[in-house]
Amino acid sequence: MFRKQQQYQQPGAGRFARTGGRRRACAGAVAAVVAGALTMGAAAPQGPRGSGLSPDITALMTGPDYQHAQWGLLELDDKGRVVHSQYPDQFFIPGSTAKLLSVSGVWHTLGSDHRFTTPVQAVGRRHGPVLDGNLVLVGQGDLTMGGRTAPDGTVSYTPIDHTYADDVPGATLTPEDPLAGLDRIARQVRRSGITQVRGNLAVDTRLFTSFPELDPTPTPLIINDNVIDLLTTPTAPGRAARLSWRPQVAPYQVTSAVRTVAAGGTTDIQVDASPDGTRIRLSGTIAADAKPVLRVSDVQDPAAFGRTALIEALARAGVTVRARPTGPNPASLVPGSYAGTQRVAAYVSPVFSQYSKLILKVSHNLGANLSICLMAVAAGSHSCQDGFPVLHDFLQQAGIDPTQVQLLDGRGGNPVDRVTPRVENEILRYWERTPDATLFRNALPILGVDGSLAGVCEGQQTCPGRGRVWAKPGTNVALDAVNNRLAVAGQALGGYLDAGHGKLWTVYLTVNGASAPDLQGALDIIDVQARILGLLQQQAARSR
Repeated sequence: MFRKQQQYQQPGAGRFARTGGRRRACAGAVAAVVAGALTMGAAAPQGPRGSGLSPDITALMTGPDYQHAQWGLLELDDKGRVVHSQYPDQFFIPGSTAKLLSVSGVWHTLGSDHRFTTPVQAVGRRHGPVLDGNLVLVGQGDLTMGGRTAPDGTVSYTPIDHTYADDVPGATLTPEDPLAGLDRIARQVRRSGITQVRGNLAVDTRLFTSFPELDPTPTPLIINDNVIDLLTTPTAPGRAARLSWRPQVAPYQVTSAVRTVAAGGTTDIQVDASPDGTRIRLSGTIAADAKPVLRVSDVQDPAAFGRTALIEALARAGVTVRARPTGPNPASLVPGSYAGTQRVAAYVSPVFSQYSKLILKVSHNLGANLSICLMAVAAGSHSCQDGFPVLHDFLQQAGIDPTQVQLLDGRGGNPVDRVTPRVENEILRYWERTPDATLFRNALPILGVDGSLAGVCEGQQTCPGRGRVWAKPGTNVALDAVNNRLAVAGQALGGYLDAGHGKLWTVYLTVNGASAPDLQGALDIIDVQARILGLLQQQAARSR
């Protein structure tokens, strides 16, 4: 009845558990550990020789973990002149640095000030406070539906996003209510004068249709990233651990058999779910001195989930819907046209630059894949695959050769995905020529400050480039079963260096074919690249 989900283990509990002591915030990187093996084209081993790098940098790029690896690098000054270069026109596995391209495409297409308006239409006749008919929530591809919107209108995020909770230790939740947008819609319906719906409620999901390579799968209506959050907190040894979960929507039920064990004991939490995802069970142990452990379970039917969540929100607002609140989404009730219907509510999102910031800061995979679908919709298509020609045309218009890019998703996790160091520099330089230059740059993780680079300076007395490097990391890691190690198929870092006096240099550093003994070793490669960019930033600042 139940399907087993991925298992999280504390350090020491398994072969690939973290072994290091300092906290990391590299969510987008390590999630690929569980993504499966990749197919890489063979490449001759190449080190950093001939790139003109200083000895302290070349020392970081050598060692047994890079014995069969190949490095790529392109650094350009503020005038576009080459500072350092190695294989700038060769394809490399991008990991999440592909998001620099997908997010750029949709940002250009929609505009930084774009807002999503998700309406509710009343279909039928009104008799005072009674609607003889149906309500229809029309999905518009809003990534958060108010579930992360802070009081100041910004979109909240944490260094390790909850969507990575099954893959990266230390994931945490934002404080906002995932159902806040639906509650706002429900209150608007009530203010429109409706108190009773003598029909049903349906979700219109016709905006777009995804395809299998977009994983995670974007949907026109997204609530809480289409996951259920499961937070386990230890109590006293020998007693049941405390469970909290959100968003609590029928018919979802969550039970826990997780027990608290002595301090220093094993934290080993398993999550199982029924085939439809509505019955979730946690089991295992958590150490008494452990921090709360967050896990997630997928929402299998986002439309049905959103429908029930809105019916429950309407009830909280004083609006009753006659139809049964749970069950499949009644898509057949969606009208062919909304002409003649009444809009009784609408949720308006924060500006799109806030969503782009979320995607880039925490390496939000669902949001990056959604970008492809939104480009298709902007082109008048309902097929997400039609977003790629939009991205192609944007690159051409920006003066960038699109043959330097190979993508089959928006997040950079497909085996097809490849980029050159040159194209990543060119997209970074493109933004510096636009009015949104500062917005885009500040949407990237800042080394040692926030996003997926927040933790790279922890435990270091000196951290080159802290606060002066804006860069997107990307990692593609999978199990090497032959050697019982992690194959680092691709690790990259691309962004801006503060060269002083208001000047910015661009850089893209990547390595393919590295190897790591365990998860901590893979994290160490991220730290190595962050340190290299920090040293390059210091050199750039001294060159002025």
